[in-house]
Amino acid sequence: MSSAYPATGPSLGAPVCPRHPDRVSYVSCQRCGRPTCPECQRSAAVGIQCVDCVQQASKSAPGRRTIFGGAARAGRPLITIIMMVICVAAYALELALPSDFIFLNFAYAPFLTESEPWRMLTSAFLHSPSFMHIAFNMYALWILGNALEPAFGRVRFLAVYLVSALAGSVGVLLLSNMDSIDIPVVGASGAVFGLFGALFVVQKKRGGDLRQILVLLAINAAIGFIIPNIAWQAHLGGLIAGALCTAAIAYAPAKNRNLIQWGGIVAVVVILAALAVYKVSTFPEFLIL
Repeated sequence: MSSAYPATGPSLGAPVCPRHPDRVSYVSCQRCGRPTCPECQRSAAVGIQCVDCVQQASKSAPGRRTIFGGAARAGRPLITIIMMVICVAAYALELALPSDFIFLNFAYAPFLTESEPWRMLTSAFLHSPSFMHIAFNMYALWILGNALEPAFGRVRFLAVYLVSALAGSVGVLLLSNMDSIDIPVVGASGAVFGLFGALFVVQKKRGGDLRQILVLLAINAAIGFIIPNIAWQAHLGGLIAGALCTAAIAYAPAKNRNLIQWGGIVAVVVILAALAVYKVSTFPEFLIL
């Protein structure tokens, strides 16, 4: 194959590497035919290829996908780590700043739904001063994230986590009464329970053993009712939403898989928004002015 690059080098008529014109090379790339010096040579399935052809092939090759269609990536679960870092940083700020500044501005209470709806998500990154609260949630997030993020891919995992966090607040809103609409709630428990629901669906889809997950859910559900000041409503909301989002991800057919997966997740968000709007509309007028 002819080359558009200079064919002569330091010795008259000697082929040279296009990237390093001062280097004579009698080895040619099996793909483009250009001379390639040892530094630019890459082993291929057949013979040697130059670094440029290898890079071009890697760009045009389809990316590896997880079993549920996400982009497969090696290494630690990045989104899980980021969520944990945000929670820990927020916890540190809660302890460091005076006058409960973080809590007062970012915790969620049902009566604030219409005026400050962002609290439905920000509250999922806050925790009570008790170290055990954040320690349990972060431990559970680490275990579940290591299992689910590589299977879902980063974007799908993040979507399930955030929708579950939102659903936790919606659960608190829907199951609140007039005596509790001004009680603030914080914690990543809604999102964590969403991941429990996701793991249940994944295990069921793959034919795995569900008993351990059911036992863990039963224990955590019992704790929510036995120990005071635990928002079991958030656990329930997150669990249901996480399971629904994951059902869309896990059971989507290969044809139009992305459309069905993301359509299912969006549908869950729309349902949550509709339920929140309906519940707020039942509040007394003085609460929504």
